[in-house]
Amino acid sequence: MFMKKLALSAFVVALCTPMAQADTGAAQTLFKAAPQNVAKGSADVFTGDVQVNRLFPANDTAHYSGAYVTFAPGARSAWHEHPAGQHIVVTQGTALTGTRDGKVTRVETGDSVWCPPGVEHWHGATPDAPMTHLVITGVRDGKNAVWKEHVTDAQYRGQP
Repeated sequence: MFMKKLALSAFVVALCTPMAQADTGAAQTLFKAAPQNVAKGSADVFTGDVQVNRLFPANDTAHYSGAYVTFAPGARSAWHEHPAGQHIVVTQGTALTGTRDGKVTRVETGDSVWCPPGVEHWHGATPDAPMTHLVITGVRDGKNAVWKEHVTDAQYRGQP
């Protein structure tokens, strides 16, 4: 459990801290696309092959971060909630997202989902195709996610 919390903390810190290639100017800050911004999703919080491409961190003014997350077929996040909510925009493929009531929703390319603070959910790809989504995640009290247990195969299929 300690290692899981340590890995989760590192994942959250990575999404919330400035990236080395930021070029700060007087009026704007540029975050360059770079290979070091892409990381394999931790097995502690994802099932299957997941790539996280950090786009920008939260800052003192804008308390939200952004990332593209790509899921291989059948890959998904663990159960989690966001203390300040999360917007999900599917940019390629079809996403699945589930809530604790057992409902699994299909989200097509171009569709978006607002997940309010405190709603436990998961998201990932369909069993037969990859999916990429853009997430804009709020940060409250230094946290953007509270991670829980892995989603079972039955929960992923929408079964009790």
